[in-house]
Amino acid sequence: MTDYPRLISVDDHVLEPGHVWQRWLPTALRAEGPRLERQRGVLRHRRRRPYFDQSDDGDWADVWVYEGKAMPLLGGLALAGTDRKEANTEPILYDDIRPGACEQSARLVDMDANHTEAGLCFPSFPRFCGQTFLEAADKDLALACVRAYNDWMIEEWCGGAGRGRLLPMTLIPLWDVELAAAEVRRCAAKGNTSIAFSESPPALDLPSIHSGYWDPLWQACGDTQTVVNCHIGSSSTFPRTGPDSPLLTTFALVHEGAQRCLVDWLCSGIFDRYDTLKMALSEGGA
Repeated sequence: MTDYPRLISVDDHVLEPGHVWQRWLPTALRAEGPRLERQRGVLRHRRRRPYFDQSDDGDWADVWVYEGKAMPLLGGLALAGTDRKEANTEPILYDDIRPGACEQSARLVDMDANHTEAGLCFPSFPRFCGQTFLEAADKDLALACVRAYNDWMIEEWCGGAGRGRLLPMTLIPLWDVELAAAEVRRCAAKGNTSIAFSESPPALDLPSIHSGYWDPLWQACGDTQTVVNCHIGSSSTFPRTGPDSPLLTTFALVHEGAQRCLVDWLCSGIFDRYDTLKMALSEGGA
């Protein structure tokens, strides 16, 4: 491997440490912001999304609590270093995962072991492009949560010893394009290089990229050389061939989101109007 250049990964992920919003939100908002609790319960699903139902008969798990919802840490989010025979998607504790999933110093050690020079990390609790905050009822608090995540990403996760190796990628308030453009400019001034965006905004009940609604965002990204990153699943949907199809069919077709996104962007005329804008597709099944 020493004969090959080290890799630059544009599709890594980070599990947010429990202190993110309790340290980076304004003090007055911390009690209402996302917090990590250790609870005992059972994993359940509603509309294909997992949630945690507290029960004395259940197993212990670390759970993100926000706006009355409980979202457990799942084993499938932290499989690095796990034996394939032991891998599962059940609720787990932060104590059970590889430290590099959420600790900067350990991540840098893991990157060296994996012959990796640099990595761009997508979020976990906020979901791939910040859908958790898009769905929040209190949009003022949600905006503060987006900004807090971005400050943590730029200054803590990608700062210090990680500068130049952990590449910052921030979120935007998807529900307001003017606020989104302003956040792009604010973060670019702090050293940010990219944002997470949805592969299919209409799937999130947002205007399409053909509507012209997002033009202020594209202008801000072009002006600041901020790359637009679209990860599969950032539409909160995955392909299924039928209501009773096995999960394997989704895994086999999961690249379709990137294909649809690529066609959408190529047919949109965006690159003609904003010739300095760059976008990237992540986990497209190359």
